[in-house]
Amino acid sequence: MATELVRALLVSHGAHARKLRHVLTLLGDDWHTLADLVRVPAVPRRTVQDLVKALDTDVETDGDRFRIAPGRTALYREFTVEPGPEDPLPPRHGALLDAVRADIASVPPPLAALDHVQATPETALKRALWLDSHYELASRTLLCLGDHDLTSLAVCAVNPDVSVVVVDVDDRLLAHVDERSGGRVRTLHADFRFGLPPAVLESSDLVFSDPPYSQEGMALFAGRAVECLADPGQGRVLLAYGFSDRTPALGLKVQQELLRQGLVFEAILPDFHRFDGAQAIGSAADLYVCRPTSRRPVAAGRTAIYTHGPQSVEADGPGSEALQSLVDLAPRPESSPPPKPRAPGWAEPIGKGAASLAVDLSGDPGPWLLRTLLACSPGRMAALVPNNHPNVSSAAGQEELTSLVDTRFALRFMRSTPNGKHCVVVADQVLAGTLDPGGRVVREVLARAHGKLGNVWREALTTVLRITKREARDLIGEHDDLEHRLIDLPRHRIAALLPLVRASAG
Repeated sequence: MATELVRALLVSHGAHARKLRHVLTLLGDDWHTLADLVRVPAVPRRTVQDLVKALDTDVETDGDRFRIAPGRTALYREFTVEPGPEDPLPPRHGALLDAVRADIASVPPPLAALDHVQATPETALKRALWLDSHYELASRTLLCLGDHDLTSLAVCAVNPDVSVVVVDVDDRLLAHVDERSGGRVRTLHADFRFGLPPAVLESSDLVFSDPPYSQEGMALFAGRAVECLADPGQGRVLLAYGFSDRTPALGLKVQQELLRQGLVFEAILPDFHRFDGAQAIGSAADLYVCRPTSRRPVAAGRTAIYTHGPQSVEADGPGSEALQSLVDLAPRPESSPPPKPRAPGWAEPIGKGAASLAVDLSGDPGPWLLRTLLACSPGRMAALVPNNHPNVSSAAGQEELTSLVDTRFALRFMRSTPNGKHCVVVADQVLAGTLDPGGRVVREVLARAHGKLGNVWREALTTVLRITKREARDLIGEHDDLEHRLIDLPRHRIAALLPLVRASAG
């Protein structure tokens, strides 16, 4: 009998059967989707499926919706409970919640390759309210390492006196935060595997992050967070992390990694975060409140830190034939050694005076190609990228990338070369003598993307126009990003800046 199977399933979960009783309560009340049955009680998808299977013919289905048959609900009343509120936000926060919902409604679509899973608006606001009620945020700096959930905007809505900074690898997200905050939130670009913008090192009082839930991803993000604290003795690192109650060994590995980063757990708030997705972990995650015991150096980090996509821990790369095709398209003089592909996402000339560069960007979700072009100075570069790369798959995408780097490189987009999954982008260096003064100034700024923008821009003007430093400073005027490096700026701000650089040359 189905009721006995359900009873046995509840007994097998011991003290943790209450969440399953919550699922039964929902099924007995009305129709619910599988996603709701996972997210509201924070139960792993497989556990919900086990419960539905135990109900057998006593459960009705309608597409992805389930309920206990009305005529059978009385049989399961003894198993139900009065559930606690999913997100206990008082009614007085209704206006704030509406603002957060509006921000999230237009956020760029999640990228599976970056492990994006959208937190609910209630969760984003709950994070902000919790931070505001536990810390003195006024005149303090909160740094968000990755922020697809828009926690930054929620915090600004709750407390307008806090300084908020977002660092993310997704240029789309950075543009969205800039637009929605009206510049109130400072945004910078970084891939944490290769380091952080100097401007955020030792700069913050609190750091919040919802990292990739792999062992490698959690360790890397946590280590970078500690690097960003102005005072590790006073600062705190707040992390979202969840694992299925069916696989506690994974949680143990991650917690061990966090301990190796010198973090002590001040608190772990269970099921604090809820998500529209991540059903394997019950669409929920805990809030880890961590206190650093020291500022420890962070290891370089494995390239594979994600749980999905071509840069996931399990990914096996593009294959030797694709890499050989990449090398063949980056020929160099006979006096130089043959080119070799660098590690995924890495761009570094091979050997002193290298004239050519082959780069494996086969796992690039979008931002790496531009950053690689900014970071290196070969005579020719050949980059292997996915065929669906946003700067390759459409004429508009190709034109957008070309417009940013056309004073340094002439680009060729070789679609479906070497195969249907990948293509090669070839970049040949543009000679400075072919450019007008404005183009040469832009070229100099692009060529020194790792220098402080104000200094690089000034020196480019003095070199090209043969003017004094004071005259160059007058031509530049005031600009918010002069203290940053060009390579750390979000893509949309680079696009807005380069016309100003060209115009400064007259």
